[in-house]
Amino acid sequence: MRPYQASWATWGLGLCLAALLLVVLLEALYTFRHYAFTLNRLFARQRPLYAGIEHAHWPHITVFIAAHNEEAVISGCIEALLDVDYPRDRLTIMPVNDRSTDGTRQIIDGYADRHPGRLQLFHRQEGPPGKAAALADATAIVQARGQSELIVVFDADYLPGKKIIKQLVAPFLDPEVGAVMGRVVPQNAGVNLLTRLLDLERSGGYQVDQQARFNLGAVAQYGGTVGGIRLSALQDVGGWTPEVLAEDTDLTYRLLLKGWQTAYLGYAECYEEVPESWAVRFRQISRWAKGHNQVMTKLGTEMLTRKGLRWMERVDGVALLGVFLMSPILLVGWMLALVLTVTGYGIGANVNIALLMLLIATGFACVGNFAAFFEVAAAVHLDGHQRRLRLLPLLLTGFVVSMVAVSKATIDGLLLDKLFKRQFKWDKTVRYRQPPAAPATVPVTAALPEARV
Repeated sequence: MRPYQASWATWGLGLCLAALLLVVLLEALYTFRHYAFTLNRLFARQRPLYAGIEHAHWPHITVFIAAHNEEAVISGCIEALLDVDYPRDRLTIMPVNDRSTDGTRQIIDGYADRHPGRLQLFHRQEGPPGKAAALADATAIVQARGQSELIVVFDADYLPGKKIIKQLVAPFLDPEVGAVMGRVVPQNAGVNLLTRLLDLERSGGYQVDQQARFNLGAVAQYGGTVGGIRLSALQDVGGWTPEVLAEDTDLTYRLLLKGWQTAYLGYAECYEEVPESWAVRFRQISRWAKGHNQVMTKLGTEMLTRKGLRWMERVDGVALLGVFLMSPILLVGWMLALVLTVTGYGIGANVNIALLMLLIATGFACVGNFAAFFEVAAAVHLDGHQRRLRLLPLLLTGFVVSMVAVSKATIDGLLLDKLFKRQFKWDKTVRYRQPPAAPATVPVTAALPEARV
């Protein structure tokens, strides 16, 4: 090898080494984040600030049911909301029927006929596609009426419990609260291995991750469903953003940057359907990753530079924005480690092998092994479902699928979609519950387990 070739090779390998060390550092930081949240949830003082509020002057609210071709599930959501414990004269149920082409409209109209005055009809026939665009149009109607102070949002497959509306509304008695988020619990967790693994993931994400962020004064995240928004806060941040796929993440950060607080209520549980096939799960998490990364590119710089944020809000806010970058970064790190191991030249084989082992150990601990497993195990323990711990090692399967899906979605969203000017096509999550053959005589919620405390 000629001298200049050796120089270039050494320079290139040194650059790979520096990049590899950066990957290890980033993965280690996220590992620490997992541990910090889990230990806080297990041993620190919790913040059930609004749990004891049962009696108040309850404000008028409008409940949105986001619906697009939801004939299989929307009956359950409407029935549950008709049965909630909230003053009837201060509750309007508005199914936001966004361009449905199945029997969704007929089902909604049937409930409106059988329950006069309880439902406000909104059948959206035109306008840009997407949940945020539909909610923006529905919000404009609510604001024009001038009756409601708050809106509460459920996706059509959700089954709200009897107490959940009061639970979600109570934090708004605090004038600094702009949004509220409850806990999502899979209703079809027992169907197959995937649904059981997703149940474990949901437990870790809500029982530990969300609650710890709220405890620590970090960024509790509004999740787009099982949540409420103060209309004045929504107006203050400029309303919904239809061009963003993850309208919930976008709203969380815009509220934060404007000084509004988001409250997380782990006791306000609501049941949902989770994907029952790996293909559906792959598409779902790909959509989440693209939408989340949109918000990162849009608001990431402002999170770093905006004055007035507490240090915990800034640090965790930036970390949360970058969470979907960790999968492709980990893959890049593995490739760099492989290059260094195979073509180490003068750097030394022992150093290369050690770095490879360190990267794999740190990365695995961050997103697939002990740190994340510890978080999920703590959540299962807190829920009192210790038997589910037997499935914990199988979470590695979900980790691999998620890593591939998120990596592909990140590369597509941040690079290829822009390079080839590709338009994102919304992929609706498949519903599995069978539609009722006739109006139900027994409330759907009667078959649900009691909320866990």
